[in-house]
Amino acid sequence: VTFIKNNSMKLTLGFSPCPNDTFIFDALIHHKINTEGLEFDVEYHDVETLNHKALRGELDITKLSYHAFAYAIEQYELLDSGSALGFGVGPLLITKEESLAKDLALYAGKDLPDKYKKLKVGVPGKYTTANFLLGLAYPELQNKVELVFSEIEASLLDGTIDVGLIIHENRFTYQNKGLYKIHDLGDFWEKATNSPIPLGGIVIKRSLPQEIKDIVNRLIHESVEFGFANPKSGLEYIRQHAQEMEEEVMYKHIELYVNQYSSDLGVRGRQAIEAMFAKAQQLDLVPPTEKNIFLMEKA
Repeated sequence: VTFIKNNSMKLTLGFSPCPNDTFIFDALIHHKINTEGLEFDVEYHDVETLNHKALRGELDITKLSYHAFAYAIEQYELLDSGSALGFGVGPLLITKEESLAKDLALYAGKDLPDKYKKLKVGVPGKYTTANFLLGLAYPELQNKVELVFSEIEASLLDGTIDVGLIIHENRFTYQNKGLYKIHDLGDFWEKATNSPIPLGGIVIKRSLPQEIKDIVNRLIHESVEFGFANPKSGLEYIRQHAQEMEEEVMYKHIELYVNQYSSDLGVRGRQAIEAMFAKAQQLDLVPPTEKNIFLMEKA
């Protein structure tokens, strides 16, 4: 936190360069809305780097995976706006062998034959929600290699890994590269819980003044709503950071991950997050906590 002239405040803010995040934060960081005296020092990182920064408490406000949040909950609480939840948005488990894809698809949620237990799996980070969901659907796939999400397809193609867990825009590109889907792990979660899948959220330091936390919560909501009302407003900014430059892919990505839960979690969004935390604690995938998950707003 930096205090600057006129009693305003500069906060450190971290999010990914992916189109859904740049869409959400465009109006906020480019002052297309009134930021009420707050300024933001922005850092762009892939989600696993953000997860590790959150575990170290480095940023005032940050995007992180819900899986990582379970480990950072002592220092952070969850804002109502900016989250990625939804149906049909989960990570995909893929491979380059069509026969392997068909075989493994049969074992989601079931015991794996021994011959598959040593398969080398590329995951986009230990603390990603994708890896948490892999643990639910295929708990016996433990031979994991952590990779930057954008390297997983190439690692499958060159044989470095046998199976890969893809997120973000790669779900739109893997088929063009001759890769095959084993299972949609979001679909596995949805069928098991009848809830939208919580992928990533925006958290804020518990130690900040309550008034500041409330303002940030409101501003991110306003930034999302500005984006919905003016979908092309941030096009150049979004394109500047997007990995897949085609406009159609960028907007598919935004459509998939930015929805009503990004504007406001609401009752159903909160229930889905609580269900994920409860399930993860029950399976000892995350540490137990007494802390509240959600921002406690002023009465």
